[in-house]
Amino acid sequence: MAQARIGLIGLGTMGAALALNIAEKGFPIAVWNRTTEVTRAFAAGAGDLAPAIVPTESLADLVAAIAPPRAIILMVPAGKPVDDQLAALAPLLDADDLVIDAGNADFHDTNRRNAAGLPFRFLGMGVSGGEEGARHGPAIMGGGDAADWARVADVMTAIAARAEDGTPCAARMGDAGAGHFVKMVHNGIEYADMQMIAEIYGLLRDGMGRNAAAISDIFARWNTGVLQSYLIEISAKVTAATDPHTGKPLVDVILDRAGQKGTGRWTAIEAQHLSAPIPVIEAAVMARNVSARLDERLAGQARFGAAPQACPLSPEVLEQALIAGKILCYAQGFAMISAASDRFGWTLDLPGIARVWRAGCIIRSAMLNDMAAALAQDPSRNLIMAPFFAGLIESAIPCLRQVVSQGAEAGHALPALASGLMWFDLMRTARGTANLIQAQRDFFGAHGFQRIDGLDEPHGPWGKLA
Repeated sequence: MAQARIGLIGLGTMGAALALNIAEKGFPIAVWNRTTEVTRAFAAGAGDLAPAIVPTESLADLVAAIAPPRAIILMVPAGKPVDDQLAALAPLLDADDLVIDAGNADFHDTNRRNAAGLPFRFLGMGVSGGEEGARHGPAIMGGGDAADWARVADVMTAIAARAEDGTPCAARMGDAGAGHFVKMVHNGIEYADMQMIAEIYGLLRDGMGRNAAAISDIFARWNTGVLQSYLIEISAKVTAATDPHTGKPLVDVILDRAGQKGTGRWTAIEAQHLSAPIPVIEAAVMARNVSARLDERLAGQARFGAAPQACPLSPEVLEQALIAGKILCYAQGFAMISAASDRFGWTLDLPGIARVWRAGCIIRSAMLNDMAAALAQDPSRNLIMAPFFAGLIESAIPCLRQVVSQGAEAGHALPALASGLMWFDLMRTARGTANLIQAQRDFFGAHGFQRIDGLDEPHGPWGKLA
């Protein structure tokens, strides 16, 4: 007899945590993993939650264990594994059953699957917060038909993180791949936020000679102010940790080669298609790619000498620089989401997205409350122009300029912070230098141009100058 409210396929780290979260919130859940031993071990280790978990050893058993109309969450790797799983489920499900891809899918794949005429209902869903979030409350970004979201909204809002005002951090973003798109941009912002914090860490360590414990104290202090956020909080914790093997600060024995799963790269690529400038995110992706080239970096240091020199900057100046960089980064991310909303007809709710990101996810931050309020006042306005954030930027930009200029002079690599500053300077310049570029384009390609005086003369007299 069917007994589960919902099913889940894929009991890896995230899938297992999410299944326990669902069971803990009072929803009986049927689970299946390709490796039967994993399913059995998961059920055996569920403790007090075991009565709410139905382990199954085949897809047919899983389907039979769920009350119709069925809902099944996929927690499998993105790409072909999702398509393979959908194909395997097709002969077992009814037309009104619902499959939810909750992995880190490319939103283009989610769009394709929504348009493919699957023999069952389909939702894409971004889930952020890592293992801890999946277990105790993630941020959830749904994408697909509103009626399909409504069928599982009770489960998703129950398992989601709660903001300080008690609001669940789970919502439908829009049609088709909207949820996975928003999650992708979230991850791009995550890349950028982490990179800027790392750049500030480098200035403290190499420019100011602070040890890991002192840096931890600074991060902990910043976490009580405007920069209060999950990433600053864990930065304080990781810089305070001691390596049990050597007794040294653990961060000092970790190889400086950062991994990535590709979502930040997807954000940078998609931004180009949307003509949405996100230079801070692009710089963060570039920096991760460079970090992987350790042999080349070693050769570069051997040839040109160690880059970082002393750079006496106060922690207060660094804090303000990071505040400015963070605002600029988030402003770029929300502008990209707005561009996608227009391009794909999704009518994305920018203040609603900011509210979903307030808890549970990796980029959760106290600043998102004010961002949600500013976006609610005028979602069409770039975030840097909202009065509250314009005031913060006016106060903090001189510090960001000082950090970038002095850091660069001392040889410190600050790609994300510098990219944010350059974008800001472009955004506050009414007449830039693209007039020369347009003249060049007209010279070699007859692309035309517009005149500032409105005269109808679309080409220059270049033939006379050739």
